[in-house]
Amino acid sequence: MFQRKPVLAALVAIAALAGCRGEGELVVDQGVGITSVLSSCPAVGIPDYTGDVTLFSGGGKTAADLDVTAAMTNLRATCDDSGDKVYTTATFDVVARRADARGSRTVTIPYFVTVVRAGSAVVSKRVGEITLDFAEGEERASASGQAASYVDRAASSLPQDIRERITRRRRPGDPEAALDPLADPEVKAAIARTRFEMLIGFQLSEDQLAYNATR
Repeated sequence: MFQRKPVLAALVAIAALAGCRGEGELVVDQGVGITSVLSSCPAVGIPDYTGDVTLFSGGGKTAADLDVTAAMTNLRATCDDSGDKVYTTATFDVVARRADARGSRTVTIPYFVTVVRAGSAVVSKRVGEITLDFAEGEERASASGQAASYVDRAASSLPQDIRERITRRRRPGDPEAALDPLADPEVKAAIARTRFEMLIGFQLSEDQLAYNATR
């Protein structure tokens, strides 16, 4: 579920994500057989190439230099769109493995939480940290993290005139009856402006990002 690629410089690839479905959404199923669901809740996901990270020891990047690998998983989100602000909270797990199990060790890995509008415009970005504690003699460790964001409900809702244009009942013989209103450039642009995504991934260096993208 979550795969799409727009902003390589800022986030690399952004996932094409499914939003939450609930009260207040616009469902279009009349006129020309259109079915579309719009929600105020942002889609939530992990961008391509940012869901795992590899740390190396020394200066090399071969299998012999592997130090720690970690992956983000079990991303779960809830959305509260009952007020003027649409709040989204998410939890996730990080599972990691180290090459050398000798001694206890703590590894801290940064991660980002960003809100993107219309597929490419970064509205906000915050960086947090997830801490992994490896016990003596243990190769594996795990930890849980959480993130939150909000968007203005007005910004994530279609203007009334656009809603009316989409949902207007079309009678037989109407010149517009055979046209898909969602194909109208003005309507498409208005819908795009209401689409928000909350994206979570590891805060990678350029080298780490390139490693994930090319391996």
